[in-house]
Amino acid sequence: MGRSLGIDLGSKRVGIALSDKSNIIASPFKTLSFKNHKDLLSQLGELINEFDVKTIVLGLPLNMNGIDSPQTKKIREFKSSLLKFNIPIIYEDERLSSVSAKKSMVIQNIKTGYNKPEIDMRAAAIILQQHLDKINN
Repeated sequence: MGRSLGIDLGSKRVGIALSDKSNIIASPFKTLSFKNHKDLLSQLGELINEFDVKTIVLGLPLNMNGIDSPQTKKIREFKSSLLKFNIPIIYEDERLSSVSAKKSMVIQNIKTGYNKPEIDMRAAAIILQQHLDKINN
């Protein structure tokens, strides 16, 4: 079946989540730092190959009223560069994913102040889990 890869794209870091092989559970995987666009695509390509990724779920940052945010255009442009991997790319609303990630860390007594990479990959897992819940229900 192949796994799904969740992406929470930021300007400095990218949170990554992976599904299990059955595409039921999303788990935070890692946070990528990148030098440039080419470097990021190379790192993503390695993950896609290593984990037999069959679907990419890309967080789409909408405003609270559902309208595109300034970051939304960048995400849509980034999607076009992901097309080279020849696998489906699905947008998932990422509103409040970082807030939810921080809340889950607070509940687990994990400090959030300087732990942005942890927040990023947890946000990616929330985005991916939202998608998995939709396709499995």
